Amino acid sequence: MAQWLHPLLGALLLLEGAAALSFLHHRYEEMVQALFHVQSQCPYVTRIYSIGRSVEGRHLYVLEFSDYPGIHEPLEPEFKYVGNMHGNEVLGRELLLQLSEFLCEEYRRGNERITRLIHDTRIHIMPSMNPDGYEVAAKQGPDSNGYLTGRNNANGVDLNRNFPDLNTFMYYSGEISGPNHHIPLPDNWKSQVEPETLAVIQWISSYNFVLSANLHGGAVVANYPYDKSQDQRFRSHRRTVNTPTPDDKLFQKLAKTYSYAHGWMHRGWNCGDYFADGITNGASWYSLSKGMQDFNYLYTNCFEITLELSCNKFPPEEDLERQWMANREALVAFIEEVHQGIKGTVSDENNNGIAGAVISVQGISHDITSGDMGDYFRLLLPGTYTVTASAVGYQPQTVTTTVGPAAPSLVHFQLKQDVVRKALERKASGTRTNNKALQKKVVPRATRRGPQR
Repeated sequence: MAQWLHPLLGALLLLEGAAALSFLHHRYEEMVQALFHVQSQCPYVTRIYSIGRSVEGRHLYVLEFSDYPGIHEPLEPEFKYVGNMHGNEVLGRELLLQLSEFLCEEYRRGNERITRLIHDTRIHIMPSMNPDGYEVAAKQGPDSNGYLTGRNNANGVDLNRNFPDLNTFMYYSGEISGPNHHIPLPDNWKSQVEPETLAVIQWISSYNFVLSANLHGGAVVANYPYDKSQDQRFRSHRRTVNTPTPDDKLFQKLAKTYSYAHGWMHRGWNCGDYFADGITNGASWYSLSKGMQDFNYLYTNCFEITLELSCNKFPPEEDLERQWMANREALVAFIEEVHQGIKGTVSDENNNGIAGAVISVQGISHDITSGDMGDYFRLLLPGTYTVTASAVGYQPQTVTTTVGPAAPSLVHFQLKQDVVRKALERKASGTRTNNKALQKKVVPRATRRGPQR
């Protein structure tokens, strides 16, 4: 149990001077007011932006915490929380509003842990991905809300079954399995997704997110990829086939970080279900197709888990404070997990960052890529690894590094140009030029002076 002492110690730090917060359900306008109130209280470390609009035109707002809001600082990882993807699963929405207010207040108080977290991490918080569905659910209220009322968006679509199905491409594109990183999207993908899904895909394509969680309700468990099983033969009932990613041990550690920092998730027995350590592989629970969690892992550099946080999808207001106290430390501790593994820059011989360089770890068949500035972040468990950086037009570089249990190890790569390949390309280019000159030389004079259409 020693490995879980860190969250307990962290919780003690958060208890110091914690102010009383208001515990209410927030309709859309009230949610927006709450976000802008936080921004007004902490203007130098926050920014509000919208990634798009819902079907009914509501903004999908994100509140950012950073010591330089709006700017990606090299070697500073990007983290995100997404709540209320299912409109009637509302606890995550309220917890993220509470977290936003808490981070601001504790930063103003000079809380060392929170100050360090905001200075070293760019944190993006989206309280509601499905504001239209929430309004439908909220009209029913906590007491009479149906199990599915407000779950879908305004077009009646389940947003967590609406992302491009990259799992099927991975499972069936090769003899055994295809690529499982940066899988390209189908040509017609935009016509197949909802406005909210489109906005999120464009969002996660614009930021080099490293770690993420999306917050749900209806159970109490930390769920990690893959969500979709490779075996889809039994479609008439739940399939329970454990389907691990190449980063399975890392995902289990990330999920346990949340479950053991949570008030009771780690106990296993919740809502009539039992999950050892309060975690589960998604497909081992039941297979889910076109989910956001798997999409993050297969399309971007981001490692995402799904947090099921309450048996009651729409808990009454009198239960919100208890739920906040149960989740507060876990929400902070999970953000801190973004600072593990290795990070560094990939540059050329003139120290210019190389975007899109591929970072491969021997023994783990899942690659990530460097961002626009050439910096990269690869989450890893403690251990010794052989890591290779490669980029088109450059010679790959391989190093061996040891990852500790605390801060990430710095591993920088400086790639040399592939002079042999460059010479071949230059020779090929010269051949093409000579051929064009020769063709021009032998063209009859009359033909060259003819009319041009």
